[in-house]
Amino acid sequence: MSSYSPFSKKDLLPQEEMLEIKKQKGELFIGLPKETYLSEKRVCLTPDAVGALTSNGHRVVIETGAGDGASFTDKEYSDNGAKISYNIEEAFKCNIVLKVAPPTEKEIEYINPKTILISSLQLKTQSKQYFESLSKKKITAIAFDYIKDDHDSYPIVKSLSEIAGTASILIAGELMSGLNKGNGLLFGNIGGVPPTSVVIFGAGTVGEYAAKTAIGLGARVKVFDNSISKLRKLQDCLNAPIYTSTLQPKSILKALMRCDVAIGAVRGKNRSPICATEEMIEKMKEGSVVVDVAIDRGGCFETSNITTHKTPTFVKHGVIHYCVPNIPARYSRTASVSISNIFTPYLLNIAEEGGFENTARFDKSLRNGMYFYHGVLTNKTVADWFDLPFRDINLLIL
Repeated sequence: MSSYSPFSKKDLLPQEEMLEIKKQKGELFIGLPKETYLSEKRVCLTPDAVGALTSNGHRVVIETGAGDGASFTDKEYSDNGAKISYNIEEAFKCNIVLKVAPPTEKEIEYINPKTILISSLQLKTQSKQYFESLSKKKITAIAFDYIKDDHDSYPIVKSLSEIAGTASILIAGELMSGLNKGNGLLFGNIGGVPPTSVVIFGAGTVGEYAAKTAIGLGARVKVFDNSISKLRKLQDCLNAPIYTSTLQPKSILKALMRCDVAIGAVRGKNRSPICATEEMIEKMKEGSVVVDVAIDRGGCFETSNITTHKTPTFVKHGVIHYCVPNIPARYSRTASVSISNIFTPYLLNIAEEGGFENTARFDKSLRNGMYFYHGVLTNKTVADWFDLPFRDINLLIL
């Protein structure tokens, strides 16, 4: 009787070793055109970031003067391996184009078909023609303000919100000066002098950093928000006791009548809610300051109207209003470093994964930010807003 063996003759022969196939590293060809949008002085990559990319074998073309607004010179970029272009079109001819503001219709003409465009979207300033132009050129477009990370956070939006929150208090401090027709108050807990009183609407990232800055300068802070969980989180992360409340008209009126500065930082899905009516503003102190950080979503104060970096303020009912959208552009170098710190690892990761196509298959955060894939619109919000055909990105990338 033959004995049974679980192994066949084939199993006992030497077998081929299965080795892991290494992903082929992709080479990136990145273009940084100069920003042309009014008052936009930021740039997506700092010279140090360019150095990190070029040392990894990637090519970067920068239009001359692209970093001037953020105090980065052409020489700094050149020393870090970038090619400085004096031709407006050359940076747009790269495989990947990085911009802060979305390209204009004229700039889209410069872009080669099937290019990857990474910029902000600024949906409410766009036209249907903008999206049709991108579609015709089969461009893959990513809105960096829509990129969501593994922690369900929008990293670039959060970073810029931190700047906006801190800046709102610094701006208010300038405007309170008697030289700026303010009430002549100084932020700071000066001996024998009552502290400055600040009211903040919104307990999100902008509100948090506005509160931290105001408390750091010695101010007394009150924060209003309809989310109890946000208010609790804010109280936990601050090292000082603060007054918090839901948005109740009587409490808001009382707080505004006593405050020196009011910050608007509540962002709604479509439009920011009005937290302070015109009647409330009328009862504020003469020379007090309103900084409406949410003005790009309509504003939190009924008296708010959009202003510009060149003419940033107006006075209504004796109250100084600062209603400039895109506050981080005022601090262009800080904002550029902040954006660059987020972009650089993303770009290096795209290269390590073997190029954009491979990365998009596995990187959900990149797909979240994508609104065009090879000319096909993949963002439902944009599709609904402009009545355009839409396809799910997850069905396009296999």
